[in-house]
Amino acid sequence: MSHHQTRQDEREARAQRAVVARPAADSPPLVDRSVLDRLGRELDDDGEGYTRIFVANFIACLPGRIERLRLALTTGDLEAAVDAVLSLKTSSQMVGAERLAALAMDLETEVRGEASRADMITLPNLAASFLRPIDRCGSHTVHILGQWSRAGSGDRR
Repeated sequence: MSHHQTRQDEREARAQRAVVARPAADSPPLVDRSVLDRLGRELDDDGEGYTRIFVANFIACLPGRIERLRLALTTGDLEAAVDAVLSLKTSSQMVGAERLAALAMDLETEVRGEASRADMITLPNLAASFLRPIDRCGSHTVHILGQWSRAGSGDRR
């Protein structure tokens, strides 16, 4: 097995572990609701629903963010890939989508690590390793955030 294939297998395994239904003890939660509570305090959200609007915007924009990332990786556009993965990571962190943010951080590390020798094969290989787990994690995250949002002002835990 080549060094390249071994690295590819390692990336795929790391990305898959981040999305499994029962994560390892050290895996971040799909959604850290304390982040949503803090966001509500920062937005001074006293019943106005600003936090829910923020979450709804995240949910609405997530498919576009993932598609931008997919396009950048599959076409080998390093600059666009860095921009897209940073957008995904930052927006995920802001709503407490911790596992999705962790996947984006892992991908960012790989993209930046490959930047010095980026070629037309490297970024598409990262797409093959990371996009399916990011899609799956994004779907799970949207489901959890949707439940949180529908719960109203009741218990958010």
